Amino acid sequence: MIPATGSKAPARQTDGVRSKAPTLRHERTFKAQGARYLAGVDEVGRGALAGPVSVGIAVVDLHTQKPLSGVRDSKLLSPAERERLEPLVRRWSVASAVGHASAREIDALGIIAALRLAGTRAWQDILAAGISPDVVLLDGSHNWLSPAGQPSLFDEPPVDFACLAPVHTKIKADMQCLSVAAASVIAKVERDEQMRGLHSEYPEFGWDVNKGYATAIHRDALRAVGATPHHRVSWNLLGGEL
Repeated sequence: MIPATGSKAPARQTDGVRSKAPTLRHERTFKAQGARYLAGVDEVGRGALAGPVSVGIAVVDLHTQKPLSGVRDSKLLSPAERERLEPLVRRWSVASAVGHASAREIDALGIIAALRLAGTRAWQDILAAGISPDVVLLDGSHNWLSPAGQPSLFDEPPVDFACLAPVHTKIKADMQCLSVAAASVIAKVERDEQMRGLHSEYPEFGWDVNKGYATAIHRDALRAVGATPHHRVSWNLLGGEL
């Protein structure tokens, strides 16, 4: 176990900002520590008012993996680009999975514990596929994936198959690291599909377009008809209006 602590594609113009293609350069630095399988991890839906929070994992083989052209952080891709890339990312990855935690679970546990739950569900799917990553690369500055603290004799045991691999965080990993960008793509596509399904039940909220985020249409519908079972009702959805 590792203690915790490519080729270049043309730059892409997105919303007026030049975006360099993410690479496997940072991931490959872990080879020196004996890692072979690295799991890139990213979340989507953390700031939404409704729907699940979702965590994607894309595992790469640091010994053999080649770059995958066109992949960017999901926020820099159009819906059509994400839909096109999602099956390519799935085939490219040694293993991939997306886990979800529902709005009710977010209300019951809080967002950080819900992220951990969603990530653990994805991690379990990776292990079930026969892959046990040596190290994790997580977008951001906070490790919300590992079990919270070490249990005492009087605590409940940790969740079965929780992520016990060393987790390394990196700010803007989704922009710079191909494994994490790939994870963001599969998580975004799967969560968006769920939100389109929920839209058919509650069309007034516009979830097929806003995916549960706080747009004007979404807030107007909240004022008109109130929260649904898919809203995070523990949140201040309308600044105290509800």
